[in-house]
Amino acid sequence: MTSDKTAVILINLGTPAANNRREVRRFLRQFLSDPRVVEIPRPLWWPILHGAILPFRSKTALEAYNSIWTDEGSPLLAISRRQQQALQEKLGSGIRVELMMRYGEPSFEQVVSRLLDEGCHRLVVLPLYPQNSATTTATSFDHLADVLRRTRATPHVDFISDYHGHPDYIHALANSIQEHWKQQQRQRFLLMSFHGLPQRNVDLGDPYHDQCMGTAHLLATILGLAPDQWAMSFQSRFGRQQWLQPYTSEALAAMADKGLKEVDVVCPGFSADCLETLEEIQLQNRDVFLQHGGEQYHYIPCLNDRDDHIEMMANLVRPYLPD
Repeated sequence: MTSDKTAVILINLGTPAANNRREVRRFLRQFLSDPRVVEIPRPLWWPILHGAILPFRSKTALEAYNSIWTDEGSPLLAISRRQQQALQEKLGSGIRVELMMRYGEPSFEQVVSRLLDEGCHRLVVLPLYPQNSATTTATSFDHLADVLRRTRATPHVDFISDYHGHPDYIHALANSIQEHWKQQQRQRFLLMSFHGLPQRNVDLGDPYHDQCMGTAHLLATILGLAPDQWAMSFQSRFGRQQWLQPYTSEALAAMADKGLKEVDVVCPGFSADCLETLEEIQLQNRDVFLQHGGEQYHYIPCLNDRDDHIEMMANLVRPYLPD
């Protein structure tokens, strides 16, 4: 191992810099302009994005962000900062731990430039997406490569592409659920809701769906759940094309319509609570379940900065660190 300084970089999706319409629109424009996220030819997509999507979606997105914004700002950024700090404490002062966001700030350009200027020429990159998708992991890889392509002295890079079945990840999820069950009355059914993806992406070879299924089955096994005690679903779809099914909102409505009164919901595809968990799952989908006759709906938070989650991150990166 060389004497070059080593940095661990955590990656997450990103968030608006502020909860105002200008910043929300800027964030959505950057996110939805990514060809890895929306795989529509640019000449067809640009008029739709700028003429129809951004003018209307920025308003509804702002309302959603307003419902979860905190004194610390965006929950995703605040939690990600706590994860960064906790991992730094666990790894010690000899390893630099940084955070960067695929969209928004801290940007790849800012973080990588600063690390290289400070002599870090070994980068261990951990995208905090448990399941690998072109829309998350691959676009992070692409963007990092684009940034490094403009450097003269390219650093050594270790890129961790997924951890959907890592034992530490599954055990941390199970621990969080079991702790929730001790604090709250355990409900009859556990729904595992993952972020959605267009079906076409999977048909073209995206590994995401298979990895979500792998995570769900491992988690159900370690929790000792029978087949009639759990299910998986997919959330956060938009547009008219078919996405991975079953859809979370429709699954919850159908369960309640069939007489299910109690449900716990967990999101094993998110490493930190964010708009899609706090607003969509904790608020919107709770209303769906209750409106269809459900009575008890509990959202189980993401792993966030739990110690077992941070220890999992440390165990993922340690094989790539200097002795």
